[in-house]
Amino acid sequence: MKKIIFIAALFCFQILNTKAQQSFKPADLSVMWQLLGNDHLGKAQFLASFTLFNKGKTEIDLKDFKLYFSYPRVINSVISSNAKFENLSGEFCRIVFDGNAKSLKSGEKVIVEYIANGKSKNYTDAPSGLYIVFNKQPDQGYPIVNFERDYLLDKEVAQLKLAPAKVYEENKQIADLPMENLVPILPSPNEYKAKTGNFILYKNTTLNFASEFESEANLFNEELSKLLGVKLTSSKAENSIILKKIEGLVDEAYELSVKENRIVISSSSKNGAFYAIQSLKMMMPPNSWAKKQVEIQIPCAEVKDAPRFGYRSFMLDVARNFQTKEQILKVLDLLALYKINTLHFHLNDDEGWRLEIPGLPELTTVGATRAHTLNDQNYLHPSYGSGALPNTFPGSGFYSKADFIEILKYAKARHIKVIPELETPGHARAAIKAMDARYEKYKNTDLISAKQYLLRDTLDQSVYKSVQGFKDNVMNIAMPSTYTFIEKVVDEVREMYILADAPLQTIHIGGDEVPEGVWQKSPAIATFMQKENIKNYNDLWYEHLSKVNEILKKKNLYLSGWEEVAMRKTSLDGTTKYLANPDFTTQNFHAYVWNNVWGWGQEDLAYRLANAGYKVVLSAVTNFYFDLAYEQDADEPGLYWGSFVDVDKPFYFIPLDYYKSAKEDVQGKPVDQKIFEHKERLTDYGASNIVGIQCQIWSEKISGAEQLEYMLLPKLLGFAERAWAKNPNWAIEKDSKIANVNYLKDWTWFVNVLGKREFTRLNHYASGFNYRIPTVGVNIEEGKVHANVQFPGLIIKYTQNGSEPTLKSKTYTSPITQGGSIKFKAFNSVGRGGRTISIH
Repeated sequence: MKKIIFIAALFCFQILNTKAQQSFKPADLSVMWQLLGNDHLGKAQFLASFTLFNKGKTEIDLKDFKLYFSYPRVINSVISSNAKFENLSGEFCRIVFDGNAKSLKSGEKVIVEYIANGKSKNYTDAPSGLYIVFNKQPDQGYPIVNFERDYLLDKEVAQLKLAPAKVYEENKQIADLPMENLVPILPSPNEYKAKTGNFILYKNTTLNFASEFESEANLFNEELSKLLGVKLTSSKAENSIILKKIEGLVDEAYELSVKENRIVISSSSKNGAFYAIQSLKMMMPPNSWAKKQVEIQIPCAEVKDAPRFGYRSFMLDVARNFQTKEQILKVLDLLALYKINTLHFHLNDDEGWRLEIPGLPELTTVGATRAHTLNDQNYLHPSYGSGALPNTFPGSGFYSKADFIEILKYAKARHIKVIPELETPGHARAAIKAMDARYEKYKNTDLISAKQYLLRDTLDQSVYKSVQGFKDNVMNIAMPSTYTFIEKVVDEVREMYILADAPLQTIHIGGDEVPEGVWQKSPAIATFMQKENIKNYNDLWYEHLSKVNEILKKKNLYLSGWEEVAMRKTSLDGTTKYLANPDFTTQNFHAYVWNNVWGWGQEDLAYRLANAGYKVVLSAVTNFYFDLAYEQDADEPGLYWGSFVDVDKPFYFIPLDYYKSAKEDVQGKPVDQKIFEHKERLTDYGASNIVGIQCQIWSEKISGAEQLEYMLLPKLLGFAERAWAKNPNWAIEKDSKIANVNYLKDWTWFVNVLGKREFTRLNHYASGFNYRIPTVGVNIEEGKVHANVQFPGLIIKYTQNGSEPTLKSKTYTSPITQGGSIKFKAFNSVGRGGRTISIH
């Protein structure tokens, strides 16, 4: 009894002591971030500020706490006195007030101005995840619940807002096509011949299939049961769907015949049968998934189809910010529908490790959790706005072994291969800190176990900084324990694939962005270099690749990685150059090449590596990085360092001659074609090494499922078309005028299909997706306001009294007389709207 009383008393004391230590309530502190101006003092820098405001009744002593936040920008100087900015690691930052900082009485504020590199163009650039830590409670963070971000100057807003007239001009050439004239299958099939009549799918329709296609037929039947309320049975009734095995078609190819009394799917492979079913689903009315149907009419047609690329992939980063298992399953449904056959799963990075590995629990207890910490012993420090509190989505989270096996089974049933990415040796901070925690746990009781999986040399004094600002994120490749760790993870991952009966042919090892200076003051590296007679620090990289390659080859796996795995660093006239590394051209390395940014000098890198013999996956940042903003606008989320990427960018990409499809540079301006004059072109041999194409979403600024879907859709549909459909005639046409006419014809079909069919389907398919609805294009001509939208089928609503447009507002059908404030917004068929455009 005394013990219970003592514990209760101690608890009350701690509460009272905490209150005594806090001089004010954190909720009383309000913070606003403001952009004050780009091109500050005529330089490539911007001026911005934090305003701290006391909205409570208790005085706030600025010396009592530190303000922490995530911020990706490099701050050069703090103009305000009595405040200091500190970058702690990556984008983990804080502001500290010195002893001369004044206290804020109720209603008072203090402004901290600073100068940072580059430009700030949209709200994605703003600081995030703000919290304070009281000096007397250094281990406890308190979120700032009152945080706003704004652009202070009207002229700055005008410069950073999208010009609606530009959007209008881009949309003006798009014709509104009758729905019955649209080929209803996306990606577009090689051959589609419309016939008269319809097949009526209803509860008495029968489903018959060759034994080889049983799993595909059963999966289709499960979906039909949700649409019709019953599963189809097998019999020889007239109204039937038949899956037939034939010989002679390439893998994934199919033939689909829809007649009034019978649908016949013919394929030589299970893959082909599956994709024929996806095409058949496309031919159903797009609102078929909205509710249970009595009958579904499918237009009669003859279809012959096969993919252009055998590798059609989407990479999803869940390391920076996490996505739930349920969301991954939903994404797999989406990929399958549009015939994308690979999920490249980015499972670990500096900011998170997302997969349970039996025997290494620290990878998830430490590496999958972000919260306030200055030592990373129990979890990782905040990143990307994850804030102070542990176990908070999306900063924290991981997939258990059972979760991952479920994902693999789900993917396999939908003919999707999952390629796991396990970053080495760079981008490995989460793994390094997790294995440090393991070392600390065992070092005093079992030093052998403590060192078994250690990923860093504890005596290393090397100084480096990664592209993302980390100083401790690279594995030490001289230590045997590094390879013990890699092999342990590979073995456990392989075991999960075996248990899921899922295919595993490769592991993507990352291999990118190892910074200068790494390893140069490591005793373990020095000893290793002496033993192996290695003279150059750059050559350590190739030793690492060789060792990891041997680990994978022993397990019948080939090595995949970002472009650096295929490159050799050298110098010419004192300048660093990267060449195709001849060491590994015969090792079946698959290089995923992202760096083609127009004007950066590496536009031909993918072609150089393919011509040299490497298997190349085109992953071009200019067209396939879907985390980049759709357009240049202060209100449009997303990054923009490599390009702006709307749905047209992946659609008009020409994989085997992408110089020809280079239209806009990083700033959204026309590309100077002179940059390609001396670039290497793709040879016929090189073209044989282009194994496929991949789109990517990096998740630094993805805060949940809705934002993931917003950035992914409809961009993914443009990618799907380019990955599957045959090479379009406008891609090979040498006459630019003819090519442009042909392109506009295809583009018009595509946007009409999206606006009139696919958006309706995506409103309900797999419980519905939060695809982006574009902004309305607006132009003023002779006192009349003209409006249009990128996707015919969307509805334009407007108001003329300054109020926000709703479904009840006027529908735009013809030009409006200019006058006062006019607001426009596009809506889809279920009443969800895009961003509002205002005209004054």
